[in-house]
Amino acid sequence: MKYVLVTGGVVSGLGKGVTASSIGVVLKACGLRVTSIKIDPYLNTDAGTMSPFEHGEVFVLDDGGEVDLDLGNYERFLDIKLTRDNNITTGKIYQSVINKERRGDYLGKTVQVVPHITDEIQEWIERVAMNPVDGTDEPADVCVIELGGTIGDIESMPFIEALGQFSYRVGPGNFCLVHVSLVPVLNVVGEQKTKPTQHSVRGLRGLGLIPDILACRSTQPLEEHVKVKLAQFCHVPIPNIINLHDVTNIWHIPLLLRDQKAHEAILKVLELQCVGKVPREPKLSEWTERASKFDKLKTPVRIAMVGKYTGLSDSYLSVLKALLHASVALERKLVVDWVPSCDLEDSAEKETPEAYEKAWDLLKGADGVLVPGGFGDRGVQGKILAAQYARENNVPYLGICLGMQIAVIEFARSVMKLHGANSTEFDPDTETPCVIFMPEGSKTHMGATMRLGSRRTFFKVNSCKSAKLYGNASYVDERHRHRYEVNPDMVPEFEKAGLSFVGRDESGERMEIIELPNHKFFIGAQFHPEFKSRPGKPSALFLGLIAAASGQLDHLLQPCCSAVSQHARCNGAPKLKLYQNGHVKKPLNGGLVKVNGYYANGNGIHI
Repeated sequence: MKYVLVTGGVVSGLGKGVTASSIGVVLKACGLRVTSIKIDPYLNTDAGTMSPFEHGEVFVLDDGGEVDLDLGNYERFLDIKLTRDNNITTGKIYQSVINKERRGDYLGKTVQVVPHITDEIQEWIERVAMNPVDGTDEPADVCVIELGGTIGDIESMPFIEALGQFSYRVGPGNFCLVHVSLVPVLNVVGEQKTKPTQHSVRGLRGLGLIPDILACRSTQPLEEHVKVKLAQFCHVPIPNIINLHDVTNIWHIPLLLRDQKAHEAILKVLELQCVGKVPREPKLSEWTERASKFDKLKTPVRIAMVGKYTGLSDSYLSVLKALLHASVALERKLVVDWVPSCDLEDSAEKETPEAYEKAWDLLKGADGVLVPGGFGDRGVQGKILAAQYARENNVPYLGICLGMQIAVIEFARSVMKLHGANSTEFDPDTETPCVIFMPEGSKTHMGATMRLGSRRTFFKVNSCKSAKLYGNASYVDERHRHRYEVNPDMVPEFEKAGLSFVGRDESGERMEIIELPNHKFFIGAQFHPEFKSRPGKPSALFLGLIAAASGQLDHLLQPCCSAVSQHARCNGAPKLKLYQNGHVKKPLNGGLVKVNGYYANGNGIHI
């Protein structure tokens, strides 16, 4: 097993996750099997109880692991399936060591950070790196490890020490350290400054880790004399100094690495340069085509994202990327209009009239409406109003998790005239509980007590749009993260009133997908389809939303078409391929503003 460690210096938010993922893409394109591990130095056992404002979205894996959003980057870039053990946290390490101490595994020894914590970290890495992640029984050839945080953080010290020992333990030729740093330009002098990177590398060396490769972030390409200076003061050869400057879209990053021969530098350190006597060269034609296609998109499609965490785009990162994958597949330029759900509520009209007017203008100007998942009652009434607007005005609507539940509540109130209808999450004493707490949930412990991970949904109505979008499949496996569900006792009333529950779990009692049959596109899903969307393999429901919003849904649902293929053609129009949960299925038979680092046209810092 070979290991590539990615660390970061100077400041946080440089894009270590994207760099680690892109390194994985290039190595995979060279014919190697690649897996990934993310180390998060915080004390939480996992990301499940963190606020999206604090740490971005919680990404959910097939096994129910609630993990850091960077694991979503790894899965999307590398098209692999990771487990909860691929996310190492300080909490997990200490918990494991304490459990061993309680069992008596240390035979009366004094349990210390060194060697017990550091040994546990190394053993965890070695064990997880051997787990197959690409659908075969074969272990990976290379494990890319990302160390979260910034060099010098006090909470990272046990991991730094463990990784220093680990590099010595696996030996030369098996360990490559890539250090991501910043080369800023001060407006006053207008030149690229190397001193922050010099100090960062000096700190790294002082902690016992020596970088093999420098990945330098900058706004513009590095000047040659800057590379010479970095090589001189950081003791890294010039060919091993890679420049990751700003690009038009994130799919260019693996191409930047390839163009600068980063693969050659990494493979040389890992002694993997050749297969026999033939040098390894990355085959990235699909990435090149996808990146070029993205840059050429002109026709916009506007999606109103109605949520409560709109101040931080990372809170909905996977949703944004799923929208992006679908819009690129359908050759549309994605424009995301952020609509704070609180600003749609009647109280906002009096308290913040300008925000109220702006929110409703954005909603009414959108081609489609998306209400993502969330927790708590803040902004719920605004989401209900958004669902009502989409339903009454025949605007394409996709509700995910809570977005499905509020669509059910809105339907009960507006169509069935059950004005007190609500979820017990928001009103425990409601007389008409359309959404209820799941029996198996815990009301006393919050961490890992939801219905989590991959679950099977069976289609009960084969002619519905959802089933067609999934390639007329009889069932789909999608990832879940929820504590509340539609009240099964009320389902007959809903269906009598015209709301169709087209997807259910294996028992038939838990509602998974809703549709309004006579609406252009009105679908709600209890699961999170965004977690399995991939570049070139868009999620079926997101594809349907973008298709409906751009006037392509009828064509998409025709027997000769399915989700977009970049090459094939059907009667002169783009021939489409359908993907169910990231896997190929048979064709169907029958002027933008940057917000928190994210461009409204879909450009951002993650894939």
